[in-house]
Amino acid sequence: MLELKRLTADHAPAVLAFELANRAYFAASISDRGDDYFDQFTDRYNALLAEQEAGICAFHVLVAEDGSVLGRFNLVDIEDHTAELGYRVAQRVAGRGVATATVRELCRLAAAQYGLHTLRAATTHQNAASQRVLTKAGFVPIGPADPAHIGGKPGTWYQRDLERAGRSDPA
Repeated sequence: MLELKRLTADHAPAVLAFELANRAYFAASISDRGDDYFDQFTDRYNALLAEQEAGICAFHVLVAEDGSVLGRFNLVDIEDHTAELGYRVAQRVAGRGVATATVRELCRLAAAQYGLHTLRAATTHQNAASQRVLTKAGFVPIGPADPAHIGGKPGTWYQRDLERAGRSDPA
């Protein structure tokens, strides 16, 4: 059984293993994090936890029964009841509805636990899988995304009104 959990210091080894194991897979559709990310992982991870503690962001991991991380689902730049959604799932579970189901769950959590009203997410034009996840989870395209925001590639912003998140989700 998979479980969406709020990120803690205890998740660090599993998050690093997840990022390393899926690095090439992620780089095929989004910008590679670069060697510095891995070289400075502990400092960067601790900075994420500090941002979460400050209420600026809310980071989550999708954890398998064995404790391995199968996905990261983040709410960043939380302000005025709005946040940006970012996510990535392991190659071994991609294409199985895991990302869509977890994004839907995070939408419910964002409304119920964090009091958010709106989520936005940007994806590149070439990332058809992410576009499908977003639309299946009730997001609608709202306009072009700044390429600098999504790894230098052209893309689209998607948005979801969370007023519906607690009542009914798109099929």
